Amino acid sequence: MNMREEVTFSRNADAVMIPSGERVLVPNGSRATITQSLGGSYTLITDRGLMIRVSGREVEAIGKTAQNVPEAAAGEEVTVEKLEQMVWDQLKTCFDPEIPVNIVDLGLVYLCELQDTDGGKNVKIKMTLTAPGCGMGPVLAHDVKQKVESLPGVKTADVEVVFDPVWDRSMMSDAAKLQLGMMW
Repeated sequence: MNMREEVTFSRNADAVMIPSGERVLVPNGSRATITQSLGGSYTLITDRGLMIRVSGREVEAIGKTAQNVPEAAAGEEVTVEKLEQMVWDQLKTCFDPEIPVNIVDLGLVYLCELQDTDGGKNVKIKMTLTAPGCGMGPVLAHDVKQKVESLPGVKTADVEVVFDPVWDRSMMSDAAKLQLGMMW
């Protein structure tokens, strides 16, 4: 969701600069404006003009609550079909910090495959970026890996960022195009 909310960091917090992907420490007392809040991460513009992304437990520094991971109901058997749906649902909570559309609807996920292994499933994911030179690739890949590995029944997630085929706007879902005003 796009929003504009002024916040002050209540403690030092780790963040990622957009679009370079460089890690930065935001000092206690820094002021910023939240411009996007999606999938448990926040895009902010600091009082020094930097665009940053704050996620995970670091969001507590701006007075927000870290997002909970979905769980299977107690005693519920997690079938392969259910787990696959849970993986896709988790992928839909991952967002490019500059575009308010999830990576699935943007058409960035090229492969999502569950593989049997001892003690759970391995999930193999191939994804791309809207721009090959974007420094946020490792950040988005880490976000995907962390969210998918948090699911019950998932042992590991192997996330590979690829650039073939090259992404273009035609890969977006109609819902994404509509949300971004690209339907004509």
